Amino acid sequence: MPRAIDFHVHLPTTEFMQVTLGPYAKAAERYFRTEVRLKDIEQIAADYAEQDIIGVLLAWDAETATGLPPLGNDYIATIVNRYPDQFIGFASVDPHKGRAAIKEIERAVKELGLAGAKFHPGVQAFYPNDPQFYPLMEKIQELRIPALFHTGTNGLGAGTPGGMGIKLDYTRPIYLDTLAADFPDLIIIGAHPSWPWHEEMIAIMQHKTNVYNDLSGWVPKRIPQELLKVAATRLQDRFLFGSDYPFITPQRWFKDFDTLNYFTPEVRDKLLWKNAQKLLAHTRVAQMEFSSAVQAS
Repeated sequence: MPRAIDFHVHLPTTEFMQVTLGPYAKAAERYFRTEVRLKDIEQIAADYAEQDIIGVLLAWDAETATGLPPLGNDYIATIVNRYPDQFIGFASVDPHKGRAAIKEIERAVKELGLAGAKFHPGVQAFYPNDPQFYPLMEKIQELRIPALFHTGTNGLGAGTPGGMGIKLDYTRPIYLDTLAADFPDLIIIGAHPSWPWHEEMIAIMQHKTNVYNDLSGWVPKRIPQELLKVAATRLQDRFLFGSDYPFITPQRWFKDFDTLNYFTPEVRDKLLWKNAQKLLAHTRVAQMEFSSAVQAS
C-alpha cells in the first residue's frame, strides 16, 4: 500500500494557476505564505511517486461566477490515464449550468473514469443545499461517487478588499448537513478543517455517517485541537489526509503531523490511507458495475 493517499491535490501548472485561477492565485499565495513554482505533469508525477503517495487530482469549473475558463475534466482524465498508479481524478462541474452540468458529471464518470465530484461553493457562488441544484446531487448519488465540498475560510481572495467577491457564508459546513439528510446514500466530504465552523463539522459527522472530512489546507499544528482529537478517537474512520498541494506540500504537512501525539499507529494509517482506500473502493465497484452494464447492452 502507498504511504498515503492525498485527497486534495491541485496542479501547479500554467493551465490551473494562471488560466483557471487567474487573479485569485496571488491572493492564495499570500494567504499560504508561499510562492508556487510552476511544474509540468512529469515533475508532479515524479514527486508523488518518490514520496510513495497517490494523489487525488481535482478539476475546477467556476465559470459562471468568475468568468474564468475551467480546468476541464478531460484534462484531469488524460493525466490519470497517463499515470494510473499515481493519480485518481475528481471531476468538477459548474452547478449553475443546470442540465449541462448533470450530463457532464455523468460523462466524466462513465466515459472518462473520474472517481468523484469536487465543488467550491464559495468560488462557484452556490449553497450546496439549494433545491435548485438537487437534480445534480441526485445524479451524483446515482453514480455512487463521493462529492467533495470546500468548507471554512478561503485562501482565494483572502486579504483583499471585499475578498474578490467571494462570500464565506457559502462554505459553512452546516449546509452539508441538509444535503446529507436529503441524500443519505451520497458520500459527502467536507474539505479542510472548516474553521471557524469546525464544531459544526464535528456535530454533523457525529450525526450523519455519510459525511467525511479531509484535513487539507492547514498544517496540522494550526488545525483546531477539537478536530484532531475526534479524528484520533470516536470519528477516526471518517477523516482523510489531504495536503492542498501546491499551496501546502505533503512534506510540509507530514513534518507537523509527525510531532503530534494524538494518533496511535493504527489510527495514523486510517487517516493517511486506509479510510481513503475504503471510500474509493466503493467508487471503483460502482464504476465496474457501469462498465459491465455498458458491455452487456
